[in-house]
Amino acid sequence: IDDAECALLIDRRRPIVLLGQKANNVVAPDVAPRQKTLGIMLPYTPLHHLLFADADGSAVAYQLLVMTSGNLSDEPIAYRDEDAFERLAPLADAFLTHNRDIHVRCDDSVTRVVCGVEVPIRRSRSYAPQPLSMDFEFASPVLAVGAHLKNTFCLGKGCYAFVSHHIGDLENYETLESFQDGIEHFQNLFDIKPDVVAYDLHPDYLSTRYALDLEGVAKIGVQHHHAHIASVLAEHGLTGPVIGVAFDGTGFGTDGTVWGGEFLVADLEDFERVAHLAPVCLPGGEQAIHQPWRVAAAWLYKLYGEEWLDWPLEFSRNVNRDAWAVLRQMIEREVNSPLTSSMGRLFDAVAALLGVRDVVNYEGQAAIELEAIADETAQDRYDFDFRWPIVDPTPMFNDLLSDLRANIPVPVISARFHNAVAAMVTEVCLQLRTNWKLNTVALSGGVFQNVLLLSRTLDQLRELEFETYTNQRVPPNDGGISLGQAAIANAMMS
Repeated sequence: IDDAECALLIDRRRPIVLLGQKANNVVAPDVAPRQKTLGIMLPYTPLHHLLFADADGSAVAYQLLVMTSGNLSDEPIAYRDEDAFERLAPLADAFLTHNRDIHVRCDDSVTRVVCGVEVPIRRSRSYAPQPLSMDFEFASPVLAVGAHLKNTFCLGKGCYAFVSHHIGDLENYETLESFQDGIEHFQNLFDIKPDVVAYDLHPDYLSTRYALDLEGVAKIGVQHHHAHIASVLAEHGLTGPVIGVAFDGTGFGTDGTVWGGEFLVADLEDFERVAHLAPVCLPGGEQAIHQPWRVAAAWLYKLYGEEWLDWPLEFSRNVNRDAWAVLRQMIEREVNSPLTSSMGRLFDAVAALLGVRDVVNYEGQAAIELEAIADETAQDRYDFDFRWPIVDPTPMFNDLLSDLRANIPVPVISARFHNAVAAMVTEVCLQLRTNWKLNTVALSGGVFQNVLLLSRTLDQLRELEFETYTNQRVPPNDGGISLGQAAIANAMMS
């Protein structure tokens, strides 16, 4: 660990810090399969200290413990004893209880260091509900309800933004109930009764439905990627305009398609979409997110027709022909095959083509594992084609597929892809600097949790004397959306 990582580990907030794994360490590989990092935290409660000490407190009883949250997958943490006894009975052999009740469920905070500064991944225990001071004053009390995945909400009043603890993915009743309870708790805790509510434009998000059902408040819809960039502006006291690069998996666009590979010219009030990744179909919609091979097949079909089925590639040999025949018909008939410009889905497609991950068990798994295998010593890259306003990955796919046929090692191909995306961002920003006379770049969105991509992008932009800003107080993923929504709503009301 370096000095910045050490400071985070021993910080009074005691977050989980993502650290590089040592070779031949004592932790079983299945604790973090296909990863180069481990999430490490130091003891921060009296119970932890008791676990690590002998009865007289003089010696260490354990060297380490492998720990996990008290919940089933996709469900919120069980924080009431009776709930835990029922829901966690299949998992736990025993329960240690306490005579002090827990009143608010709260996950551990997760963070890491990139280019010498902290980048939060999940802002929760000990970070929330600490207020974030803003360089502006909220004209009226604001509630921003956040996104659908990795949800947080934000209350704004005076010069402070109160971003909630991590709520989670709003995909079941239990999490929705936690979201509603959390808003009520924060409103009482900080004595804030909002006059304005900001929400995501996606009509099916449960947070959006919650906002639209509220009475007696002004309602402001905020585009997803504008909120990502605004979260960076709000953090750093910027008003814009800036070049905003927002890369993630899914965000509802103003044209009704799924965005996610976006270049914006944005300030806190408004934005213009000035460039974006070429769109591709998502055959099966939501299922394509869980099965990256579908995205890879859709890209190959778009670029090469059906000839890819006969190529001497492992991906072509292994694809389920019957399943693909159904997907092809869905694409051709435009049935449940929404268009997306998502950079996250492009990472998924490349991961599937390289045999890294065909089906995922959690959000972003394919991209995370693609980064983990990359040969960081490789400096060469593929190319994108930029024909205003479309960023076209065709040259990248052509060269990547040639490398696959030539049996170039997968870690080298992964690195060349990462380097290609970093170079593409730099080239597009150079063009935008010329056209818009802007020299400030804000980077946000879940794709920029990728350390290899983020660090190489920042290095290249700074070498060309761009002013660069990233999320450092809220996560770049959807956990930071609510802060951006609150800042935009305030600017629009002002």
